[in-house]
Amino acid sequence: MTARLADVLSELERLYPAALAQDWDAVGLVCGDPAAVVRRVLLAVDPVEAVVDEVVEGGFDLLLTHHPLYLRGTTSVAATTPKGRVVHRLLGAGAALTVAHTNADAADPGVSDALAELFGLRDLRPLEPAAAELLDKLVVFVPVADADRLLDALASAGAGRLGDYDRCAWSTTGTGTFRPLEGASPSVGEVGRVERVEETRLEMVLARARRGAVLRALRTAHPYEEPAYDLLELATVPGPRGIGRVGELPAPLPLGELTARAAAVLPATAWGVRATGDPAWVVSTLAVCGGSGDSLLGPAGRAADAYLTADLRHHPASEAPEGLALLDAAHWATEWPWLSDAARRLSAATTVETVVSTLVTDPWTHAVRSS
Repeated sequence: MTARLADVLSELERLYPAALAQDWDAVGLVCGDPAAVVRRVLLAVDPVEAVVDEVVEGGFDLLLTHHPLYLRGTTSVAATTPKGRVVHRLLGAGAALTVAHTNADAADPGVSDALAELFGLRDLRPLEPAAAELLDKLVVFVPVADADRLLDALASAGAGRLGDYDRCAWSTTGTGTFRPLEGASPSVGEVGRVERVEETRLEMVLARARRGAVLRALRTAHPYEEPAYDLLELATVPGPRGIGRVGELPAPLPLGELTARAAAVLPATAWGVRATGDPAWVVSTLAVCGGSGDSLLGPAGRAADAYLTADLRHHPASEAPEGLALLDAAHWATEWPWLSDAARRLSAATTVETVVSTLVTDPWTHAVRSS
């Protein structure tokens, strides 16, 4: 099956919104024509030349990687550098490159969800939750006969959308009263006379970003010359998205057994898995974070008995919260499991063929234990 690159990128934006990326990150399309046809997509952690070999030899039209090619920007894509050669070889093969990095880390589900699934974690929640979407609540009063028409107009402008539901509203009826003054052109009543009208009180939640559109729809669709309404900013609460995950193991495990389990379920690397703490320490709650996660040692210490991540540095590890065991795996190994989930979701939504690269691009190729 085929799709336009623009359609594939649109689906990736739905799964891993660019707005979730960190300010320093570089996500999205790196090279390629959005109008091009995409039949096959290769997913990999790193956009390195060995992966490009797979793209060329396998006839792939798109390479989706977790890590950016140009994280710090560039002024040249000349083929005189490894990164430049990646761009030239991809374009020469008619293939595009796009990136889902920290936006995939923070998505729901995202990179750490795939990592948590390897351990069967239950009751998952973000280790560092992102704020949920900023919301307003609109309360408007409208004649009963016009309530459904106004509700439809507000819903079309974006109000009343809750998760997988739209046109969500709450209503009740009561009596509205007013007196049109000189200069008014009332749709109901007469100037100088007190009026009483059976009205519907209509309440709808809306994304704050849709505020302008919703208010324009209200003024256009409402029958009154001066509609009465309240617009309330709702409190910001943690959402289901965020970096890392924490959950309950199916059954408590000694740290030693958990470390062995991690080494068994993660893809093999020279680094393997190392741990801090007493091997007999019983772990019931495990926190995980794909990629470099030592910035989350504080939240992990408050939420879990043990924390699995990558790239733990000496000082943060030695100063980890008391009562928190640490498991340190290779960076590449903690992010690779996400590729299968992303491939499955992308294929189901676009019908393109997706393939996960099994090439180990972890830069550490061997290790020797000290005598």
